[in-house]
Amino acid sequence: MDYFITGGTGFIGRFLVPKLLDRGGRVYLLVRPGSLVKVDSLRALWGANKRQVIAVEGDLGQPKLGVKPAWIRQHAGKIDHFFHLAAIYDLTASAESQRQSNVEGTRQAIALSRALRAGCFHQMSSIAAAGLYEGTFTEEMFEQAGPFDNPYFETKHESEGIVRNTRRMKWRIYRPGMVVGHSHTGEMDKIDGPYYFFETLHNLSNVVPEGFPLLMNKAGVLNVVPVDYVVNAMDYLAHLPGHDGECFFLTDPEGIYVGDMLKTLMRVSHGPRLRAVDSALADKATRVAGAGMSRLGPVKKLGERLIARMGIPPEVLAYINYPTRFDSSRTRALLEPAGIICPPFEDYASALWDYWLHFMHKDSPSLINEVDKLFDRLVGRTSVAALRRQVEGKVVVVTGATSGIGRECALRLGQAGALVILVARTLEKLDATLEEITEAGGTARAYACDVSDLEDCDRLVQSVLTDFGGADILINNAGRSIRRSVRFSYDRYHDFERTMQLNYFGALRLILGFLPHMEAQNSGQIINISSIGVLANPPRFSAYVASRAALDAFSLCAAPEYARCNIEFTTIHMPLVRTPMIAPTGLYKAFPTLSPEQARDLVMKAIVSRPKKVSTGLGVAGAIAQATMPSVTEAFLSQAYDLFPDSPAARGLSPEEAAEELRDIPSSRLALGRKLFSQVLRGVHW
Repeated sequence: MDYFITGGTGFIGRFLVPKLLDRGGRVYLLVRPGSLVKVDSLRALWGANKRQVIAVEGDLGQPKLGVKPAWIRQHAGKIDHFFHLAAIYDLTASAESQRQSNVEGTRQAIALSRALRAGCFHQMSSIAAAGLYEGTFTEEMFEQAGPFDNPYFETKHESEGIVRNTRRMKWRIYRPGMVVGHSHTGEMDKIDGPYYFFETLHNLSNVVPEGFPLLMNKAGVLNVVPVDYVVNAMDYLAHLPGHDGECFFLTDPEGIYVGDMLKTLMRVSHGPRLRAVDSALADKATRVAGAGMSRLGPVKKLGERLIARMGIPPEVLAYINYPTRFDSSRTRALLEPAGIICPPFEDYASALWDYWLHFMHKDSPSLINEVDKLFDRLVGRTSVAALRRQVEGKVVVVTGATSGIGRECALRLGQAGALVILVARTLEKLDATLEEITEAGGTARAYACDVSDLEDCDRLVQSVLTDFGGADILINNAGRSIRRSVRFSYDRYHDFERTMQLNYFGALRLILGFLPHMEAQNSGQIINISSIGVLANPPRFSAYVASRAALDAFSLCAAPEYARCNIEFTTIHMPLVRTPMIAPTGLYKAFPTLSPEQARDLVMKAIVSRPKKVSTGLGVAGAIAQATMPSVTEAFLSQAYDLFPDSPAARGLSPEEAAEELRDIPSSRLALGRKLFSQVLRGVHW
């Protein structure tokens, strides 16, 4: 199928285009002349080539969107679906700009679609098209909408009306709720909607003790939806036969009270304990107070100044008591067979908060985002289509697949069509991962193997060779980390043996077992999950870093021997990741870390692009410092060693002794210093 998309370079569009590419489609993107240079980077982000994503020069403000007549004649009758996403999604934008973009832009998009004789016109509308309707608004309702107190609501309603009143054109309309970041990664592109409250909540969490009770009114119900739900639903509904001329609410079936939303965000930000009070009297008081402020000029100005200091536009505050509920029962029934369900806000609030804090928070020190920027520059978001082209039908072995990085990698590989071999010590612990892959239509097999047991490794290799003929990709993810000073390890030689046995000898045994098959088929990839510690050499990790460095060195030496066989060795110097492996070290709870999903994206990018190494800029800087300024680096690391003590368990303290020691820590400045230090050097183990 061929698709034409306006707004394909925007937030929702960047997620929708990969879905269309996954269907094997060809996508034509309307792009302003000044933005044509961005298309190459978008192709790389989506894993697409110039034949799959074609830029079409145009402008939303021109007749037929400024597309050249010759191009229209050449492609007339060849566009199956025309998606119109381009619009202004901003309550604070001027009325004139919104009318030009949302209303006139829609009018010209329809003109272009009709000139192209497109199969179906898909309009991205909004729940705002209902205005401030009091009560429940259904998918069949349109004329009943209103009142419209904001140009955004009015222009979304008017643009939807233009689509509905166009004759002899097939159309489908989508009304999403307030679109927020991705439910897994939290990815978002701007401050809007609920995000206006994040800064105030962050300030509260810094000055009010965690768990301190605060009261607030529940206020109105907001309808918030993550972007991945919106694009998954839109992609599915757009291709569902027999539903032209229909409107679909892409909304949370229940919505969430403003008070409950803020309560959830307070919890994930470790701020005060907010209690949302459900009181009709409080609701009425809020409305009366708001109305009074709007009538009294001086009070209104004072109120606007106060909320401006909080970073909340007055236009947003006006919708705290949002009066409309949205009935999406018909759309939900259509989506149910595909398993597309809007998750409750509580399930993904932490992802939204973490992304905002590390990517969008205006006062974040630039170095905090060093690792995060890696994903913009290096990882991006590898599309399932690009990954599928690399792994579909191939056998991929993932060790340590019960949780964390291994589990996330296994799920994504299963989604991309790989035959995933799940490996862990306990077979029962793989059941949940295995079930999730198979329920999503993927293929996986689970094998019990203690990678630290070399005979177990041999049995695993033999089983995979017997069952599948070999492995195309081996991901050595299983590992053991020990954080203990050398002075506390004099009588713990077994710590060094245990880390080497799993992190080096076990991984090496699997490599040697699967390499002959890869060599015979003249292709393969070995991916070793190493550590940023190999580059930065932090104190207290001598046992762990040495074991990872051993496998790194083996891979560097072996890679040239197998280059002619098209076998790649890839080492990923992984920063600190929130996995069960770091859970025993309580100090890490205050550290900024990568999520397992972000770590997974590093691995998926490594599969698609097959680099020799994947390292963060911070890790490379550490390696350069060690090579060029060893004495200075040692002094710096010595300071870090003094700042972060060994855990009580590492020093062999009893629980009582550990509790006594905590009481003797002098002041909170030390804890604050530790946290600031770790924020500056995000992802390094201390």
